[in-house]
Amino acid sequence: MNRRQWLVSLGAFLFAWKKRPLGVIPKEGLMKQQIKTDKAPQAIGPYSQGILTQNFLFVSGQIPINPATGEMVTGSIKEQTKQVLENLKAVLEAAGSSLSQVVKTTVFLQDMNDFSQMNEVYANYFEPPYPARSTIQVGRLPRDARLEIEAIALSGTRKA
Repeated sequence: MNRRQWLVSLGAFLFAWKKRPLGVIPKEGLMKQQIKTDKAPQAIGPYSQGILTQNFLFVSGQIPINPATGEMVTGSIKEQTKQVLENLKAVLEAAGSSLSQVVKTTVFLQDMNDFSQMNEVYANYFEPPYPARSTIQVGRLPRDARLEIEAIALSGTRKA
């Protein structure tokens, strides 16, 4: 390969490198960033409120703890769902994302009989196209919460 061919090859490589899809980072450059905010309950174990990596934000399960008091919201399932979604929203916003950028949620319910009331509140926080969602009844949740919701969202572009 002569010098000219080598330079053309190098130029083509650099052009392709600049035009690679967002979020494509070489393995040696893979990064994950911890998301932390005082507007959501602090982690009570060895986990993060959220992790931002490439184009995705992974938000840990949120339970109905009021971040200002550190106390569990003990009202109805509707009140607890509202607090959980406010906590989720706070972590998303701390990462520069929003509820409109959520692509998947998982709802953990202590009692599936609470589904319709949870769903009523949930519908007030999300708009079409709704995120994909799984809902699972579980035996027990941290601090005996009645529900927990985790989410995966797109990072970056915040939508009002």
